[in-house]
Amino acid sequence: MNRYARIAIAVLASVGLLTSASACGTSQNGAGSAHGAISVVSSINQWGTLAEQLGGSGVRVTSIINSTNVDAHDYEPTTSDIAKLQKARIVIVNGAGYDSWAVKAAQSAKSQVINAAEIGGVKDGGNPHVWFSAAVRKAVAQAITRAYEGTRPDGKADFDKLNQQWRSKEDEVARKITETKRKADGEAYAATESVAEYLAGDLGLKDATPTGYMRATANESEPTPTDIKQFTDMLEAGKVGLLVVNIQEETELTGKIVTAAKSSNIPIVELTEQMPEQYDSLTDWMAALVDAFSQAI
Repeated sequence: MNRYARIAIAVLASVGLLTSASACGTSQNGAGSAHGAISVVSSINQWGTLAEQLGGSGVRVTSIINSTNVDAHDYEPTTSDIAKLQKARIVIVNGAGYDSWAVKAAQSAKSQVINAAEIGGVKDGGNPHVWFSAAVRKAVAQAITRAYEGTRPDGKADFDKLNQQWRSKEDEVARKITETKRKADGEAYAATESVAEYLAGDLGLKDATPTGYMRATANESEPTPTDIKQFTDMLEAGKVGLLVVNIQEETELTGKIVTAAKSSNIPIVELTEQMPEQYDSLTDWMAALVDAFSQAI
């Protein structure tokens, strides 16, 4: 960490199973062999890697998007992408307007569809970045396991075992969250985008981002000069203890905001909304992000 306490959670070299825009992964333990495995397609790798953890060798998972160089909001699916979604036994979409192209394709398929946002009670217009929520991760994991067991009842014991293994890892993340929440003690933060709103909430942080700026970015419109001035003035006055920056959407405006934070020595946590390729699982990524917040607080 440098003197601005800059914690970088950035894109590193692609590794392991996540090496192409439509990587297929099959874990090597539990629930039988890859032959005859349940075909699963996820719109984004956040949920795709979770599906792999929960399915082991009993599933064959394809994630359509698994790169921080791709914006899921604006993604234009290929004919091949649509075909994969429609041929899968189980389809996992994020929902809440984040991957409308995948939700639409799944509607015309015979696949069993798991919609993460719907499971988490988040509707279109709400914050769609639900993988940052501990409660939603747990609920989606349960839905995936139930779908596997419904598709292959003979694999129930193996799928239950894999679910318990996943829960033990998620429990480790929960312990980190509890420790960081105790440390944060309701500290105020601001964000260039509301990407990590659910995670910050789990950590007990209070969002002090100016309302006008927050509303504009949520609607994908330009903040007004007044909105921007309120934000930079707040940072320069040291009224928040932390700035969260989505480096996947860096602009001249976010550069000004970062500069204002640095001028007041406000710690900065950098993250992306897509899961970086360096992580093999959603839980590993969340654990690293919680550590980054803990170090910055």
